[in-house]
Amino acid sequence: MKRFLGALVVAILASGFGQVAGADEPDAKAVLDKAIKALGGEEKLAKAKIVSWKGKGTITFNDTENPISLQATASGLNQYRSEFEGEFNGNTVKGVTVLNKDKGWRKFGDNAMDMDADAIANEKRTVYLALVPATILPLKGEGFKIVSATEEKVGDKPAVAIKATGPDGKEFTVSFDKESGLPVKMVAKVAGFMGDEFTQETTYEAFKDFNGIKKATKVSSKRDGAKFIDQEISDFKVLDKVDDDTFAEPK
Repeated sequence: MKRFLGALVVAILASGFGQVAGADEPDAKAVLDKAIKALGGEEKLAKAKIVSWKGKGTITFNDTENPISLQATASGLNQYRSEFEGEFNGNTVKGVTVLNKDKGWRKFGDNAMDMDADAIANEKRTVYLALVPATILPLKGEGFKIVSATEEKVGDKPAVAIKATGPDGKEFTVSFDKESGLPVKMVAKVAGFMGDEFTQETTYEAFKDFNGIKKATKVSSKRDGAKFIDQEISDFKVLDKVDDDTFAEPK
């Protein structure tokens, strides 16, 4: 049961400037600049240092869809708190994950545990993979670099895919609608609770304006090609500050 719950929390919470592309490829910097403008502009996005969001949807295990609700708060890329509640086989399951720089904790019901170094590294990756499509600005920050940009199709629409490397040295791709500039897909390797690795493909649709910032309200993920998480984001906020205990060890 503990292994199942751990895998569940990691699954739910998992639901990113440097080289310029070659002459025969789309200009990666221009792609980023267009995406930043499409999401609300650099001035607006730069103020989104602390953000929170809420959502609900389903997570699929063994071909069974289970309802879930979640809420999360992030301050930069190194402080993150996510809480979820779901129904599984008629049982209500609640969980919390907190990342505070180089410390991290998970809590299932009344059972809390410290995250080890590998789990913390995986959680940091989860956080930047969640925040990159929301503001794009991390891709222009320290620790990230772009290695290429190529054209592709997402669904039946043309897109531009940027291949990037995160601060952990791991590669991922983000695809942007060629016409609007909005992010439409991300593909990355993600780690499960037991360290097993999956290729996760996440798509972003139904963008809505939240006080000047556009945010995808429909987010769907597949793992190794199989349906995994479908989320409907109902609220997205930029915060001036959070309570002191937001990123403290959950009690």
